[in-house]
Order: sequence, then C-alpha cells, then structure tokens
Amino acid sequence: GLEQRGKKVPLHLSLVTRLLFCFPLLTPSAFLKEMSLTTEQRLASTREMRRPQIIQLLDMSETSHQKFSAVDLEQSLFQPFPSEVVFQSYVPCEVYEVPLILRNNDKVPRLVKVVLESSPYFKLISPSDVCRKVAPGMPSTFRILFTPEENKDYFHQLTCITEREKFIVPIRAIGARAILDFPDQLNFSICPVKYSTQKTLLVRNIGNREARYCISTQSPFSVNPSIGTLGIGDGMQVTVEFHPLKTGDHFRSLIVHYDTGEDIHTSLYGAAVDVNVRLDRNSLTVEKTYLTLSNHRSVVIHNRSEIIAHFQWKAFVTQEEEDQQKLRLCCMLRRQEEDEMDYFLEECRVDPTLRERLSLLSRSFQNQRAKVQGDSMLFSNDIFTIEPVEGDVWPNSSAEINVIFKPREARLYQQMVYCNISGRETRLPLRIKGEGIGPQLRFSFDQLDIGKVFVGSTHSYEVILFNKGAIDALFSLVPPSTALGSCFTLLPREGIILPDGLQVIRISFSSTILGKFTEEFRFSVNGSPEPVTLTIRGCVIGPTFHFDIPCLCFGDVSFGFPRTLSCRLTNTSLVPMTFNLRIPEDGSGEPSVTSFVQMSDSTRPSWRRGAQGHVKPTEFTIKPCRGTIRSQGLLDIQVTLCSNTVKRYELALVVDVDGVGKEVLALLLTARYQHFPCSSSSFLSVPGLQFCKTSANGNRQCMDPWG
Repeated sequence: GLEQRGKKVPLHLSLVTRLLFCFPLLTPSAFLKEMSLTTEQRLASTREMRRPQIIQLLDMSETSHQKFSAVDLEQSLFQPFPSEVVFQSYVPCEVYEVPLILRNNDKVPRLVKVVLESSPYFKLISPSDVCRKVAPGMPSTFRILFTPEENKDYFHQLTCITEREKFIVPIRAIGARAILDFPDQLNFSICPVKYSTQKTLLVRNIGNREARYCISTQSPFSVNPSIGTLGIGDGMQVTVEFHPLKTGDHFRSLIVHYDTGEDIHTSLYGAAVDVNVRLDRNSLTVEKTYLTLSNHRSVVIHNRSEIIAHFQWKAFVTQEEEDQQKLRLCCMLRRQEEDEMDYFLEECRVDPTLRERLSLLSRSFQNQRAKVQGDSMLFSNDIFTIEPVEGDVWPNSSAEINVIFKPREARLYQQMVYCNISGRETRLPLRIKGEGIGPQLRFSFDQLDIGKVFVGSTHSYEVILFNKGAIDALFSLVPPSTALGSCFTLLPREGIILPDGLQVIRISFSSTILGKFTEEFRFSVNGSPEPVTLTIRGCVIGPTFHFDIPCLCFGDVSFGFPRTLSCRLTNTSLVPMTFNLRIPEDGSGEPSVTSFVQMSDSTRPSWRRGAQGHVKPTEFTIKPCRGTIRSQGLLDIQVTLCSNTVKRYELALVVDVDGVGKEVLALLLTARYQHFPCSSSSFLSVPGLQFCKTSANGNRQCMDPWG
C-alpha cells in the first residue's frame, strides 16, 4: 500500500501474484478467439490501458528539480502500453518481441528507467536515449524479447522507475491451453415448473493441452460431470439440468474453470411455467365411520401435460415451512445432546473409563440430525392415510389416490394436505373431512316416570339398552353424585353389548327423602364423547292415613271427672307407618287429678285453691300414644280428658310420622267445662263440690258452698 510521499513502501508479493492471476470471465467463443491470436495480433487488438500498480513512492527532491507534478499521486508519471505484456501462440526456441511504450503524462520532462530482473527467457532492450528526459506527452519505447524453451506459461515483470515512484508492468506468456467448445448460450426455453429438463452437450477439447476442468453453476441449474480431465481432441457428454421451483425467467452462468486459471462462462436461460396438472376436487368428505373400522374415498390427479408428473403428499404448504420444521427438530436434538453430554460428563468424573463412549453418544445424535435433514417430510397421520403417498402420473393420464379414514374418537376430523407435484409451483391443497362414530347405544325410552311412591317402599323397574351400531359397545355407569341418586340401584353397572344386541338394566329404588325428583343417570360408552342418559322422574310421598271421625267432642265435662272417647286411625298406604300422637296445647305438668283421688287423699291441696305454680297439668291421656300400623291396617285410639282447668277446650290431636314429619295430621278435640250435676234433693257437703237440691215443684238448684 501507499502511505506517505517520500517513503519507500513495498508491495506484498502475494498481492502481486493475485493481480497476475486475475483473469476476466470470457465466453467460450471469445476465449477461443483470444487463444487463436498470435502475439502480434494480440497486441494489435489491445485497446485498453490500465493504471499500473505503484509499488513504491520516491522522494522527487533527490532526483529532480521539478518537485511538483500535475499528475495525481494515484497515477504514475508514465503510462505504460500495453498495461500487460502478453506473449502467446509461440513455438519453443523462437524469439518473440513486444514493444513497451511509456508515455510521459506530466507537463514537464521526466526521466524513466526500466529494470528487468535476470531471466533466461526474457530480455529488455532499452532505447538509445534512455538516459535523457522524455518530453511531456512523448513516448519512450522499450522492447521485450521472449525466448521460450517449451510451450508452457511464463510469468515475469518489469519494474519502471520514475522520478516519483516505482511501478510494475506484468509479463505473461500464455502457453498451451485446453479449450472446451461449450456454446456461448444455452436456452431451455419454456419448461414446466418443478420438473427436470435436461440438455446434453457434446463437448470436445479443441485446445493443445489436456483439460483439467471444474464446471459450476447455480440453482435452478445443475451440471454433470462437474469435475474431470479431458485429453486433447477427446470429447465427452455434459448434461445441464434445469429444475426450477418458481415460475418465471431464470438467468444463470455455467462457469468452466481451467487449471491454468481461466474462467469461461456460458449464459443459461430457462422460463418456468405451470402446466395443466390438477386435482379433480379440493375438498373430500369421507362418510361417517365407526371407531375401529375404516372407510375410504378417492381423489383423482389429472395430468393433461406432456411430462411425467411426480407427486408427493405433504403436510406443509411450502418448502420453507418444511425447512423450519427440520430446523426446529434439529435444535431440539441439539439441546437434548447438550443435556445428555452434561450428564455424561458428570458421570465421567466419577468413572473416567466412560469417556470412551462419548464419541458414540455424539455420533448417535449426528445420525439423528442427518436423518431429519434427509427426511422427505411426506404426509403421515394416524387418522387419515393416503395411498400412494408418492408416485408418478404419466402424460395425458390420471391417477386415483385413496384416502383412508380410521377414526379413534367419536368426533369430527379435519385435515389439510398438500400435493407437491411436477408442473405446479404451488402445492395443490386438499381438505379432508371425516366424522368418527362411537357405539350407538340407546335406551328403550329416554325418561321413566315412576309416579308417586311411598317413602321407604322398594320398587323395581326394567329398561332395555340397545346397541344400534356396528361395533361392540362397552358401557359403565357413572356413579350418581346426589343423595337421591344413591337411593337407586342399577344392575348391571357395566358390560359389553354386541352389535344389534341389548342389555336389560334392572332398577331398584327405595327412598327416605320426600318430595318430587328428577334424576339423570349416565352410562359412559367407550369411544363415545357423550354418555347415554336415562332420566327418572317421580315423587316420594309419606304414608296415607286418616281418622274415622272428623273430631272428638267431649261435650260438657266436670272438674276432675275423666271422660274417654275413641277413634280409629287407618293406614291406607302400602308401607307400615310408625306414628306418635300428642296434643301440643295440653299442659306439660303433672297429670290431672280426678275427684276420687282428691276425696281419698286429704293431704292434697283443696281444689278451691286450684293448681299451684305456673305449669299447667296434663289433662289428656292418649292410648296408645305411639306405635306402628301395618300397611292398610288400622288401630283404635282412646283419648281421655280429665279436666282440672275451668275453660272451654278446643285443641288438636296431631300425628307425627317417623321419617315423614311432625304434625302430619290433626284431629280436633272440643270440650266445655260444666258444673258438677246433682241427682237427689239432698246435697253433699264435699269440699270443692257444688251443692244441688230439687224443690217440691221439681226445680233444680245448685250452689257452691264456698261461693
């Protein structure tokens, strides 16, 4: 590089070598024409002049009084022509000459000196006035002589020294060359997309040297063979393939690289278009299919072109999505490998002998990644199967593709698949639908209304579970979660029903919970998303019973004189009834005292003072007050009233039924307090009693001796 004026900056030799071996790309015909020229013809056809490579800057004050120049530093003071001295088409031991003209680019006279390093093949002849300055714009001509020993390549260089810089002029002698007669252009014209179109070229080596070549190109073109050797005058077949993945025009170059350093290129062109290849439909619905069974339908690929259409069924819509999926899988494998490597290294610290297996682990993951990269990613699915998944369709013909549906669940399945086929840029979509059907179990009726049933009674029913489907049905009862549901017993709770078979479900019901109910029982069916349901409705009622009379009327009662009345309690239900009889408005104190007890026990307080305290006495006695009446049975009840209270009685005899409720039924009790009656004309002097007498005219008169 050039850094400063006045300093000597050497140019690295590798850069010079790269410059010498840098050849422009040529077409085969241009290369053939160039190689067929003689040295004189090559010089005569040279029109281009390039700036020479400056390798060192010099201090002008040491060599000239003209310290300033109108020529830019990036340009040398003298322009060489030709920029590169080339010898070609020579014969060994002959002498060839090429003039080198150095023209002064400055506006003042300048000195120039040309130095040629010692070489047995090249010789420099300077002009007679070489020590004189060259006038502005004037040339100075040097002659380079070349005497080759054999027809091979020679490389050398001239060093030109001016008052300001040193620059080099390359010398190249082009020896024998291999020339493969490729065409300048190769036109594939219009071709189907995603289809391989090949052109075979017969290529000969028309040069005078064995051809060692390397041929390359870019997608969508490829070439075979890509490397080889061809003798002088020999020929070979070169196949160029055009396989476009996108429609449109495609331009590329076919580059032939020779071992001598030259590159020639052939222009490649191809136009990719869609052809008439299609599916007969883009949506396919498979009939409803029972689980464990299969069904199928077909789709037809029509090829109305002149090519053999190769198809592959894919799960992804584009190649880019496939590549992303492969990348994700490889990343997962890489993370898995790192985790296992870390774990394995931890084990190796404990047991160093395990390090021998480290390479096996790494190779295993390499093989897995290679398998993923090489996977063609054909469509694969457990529910839908496509047969064949890959194949060919001949020109102007059709191919039938079977879509097999094997459902695993009773639900609707939808799947998009794509047909990657020759002649079409985009993959042909196909939407597949199919519905899986589970076992078809049905009850003989959906609802069972058992009406009114007595609490505690046991009832039995039967329903029939039918299998209307074509496959075996495995069912099981879902345990009920409600309290009333546990009162039902359904047998059998599980089982299997063959196609067109049936199963009798026996239902037993006994409830202690009163009221209306609606209970839903579910039988889960293996393979069916919805259970089979049976709804049972009804109402649980208590025992029905009644008294034979509407009320117990005790009439007029006297203080301390018991009176007993009877009634009959009838159980009209079909279940036994355990009852309890009570009178809520009766007193809760000691039982009432009769007049006979009062008279015989002088220690009791006088009736005149009445009952002591605030607790009223129990004045009614019920026999029996508790018991059980069998179904449709009856029981006589005796109610005794012994009044110790002066009042009018209007009370209720209530019936509590166990398991049903309290005060389920009531019987009216009525009574009225009446003074004690006397039956003779005399009166009794009994404490607490009334005294009555009958006069001569028959009139009855009573009085209270304490009143």
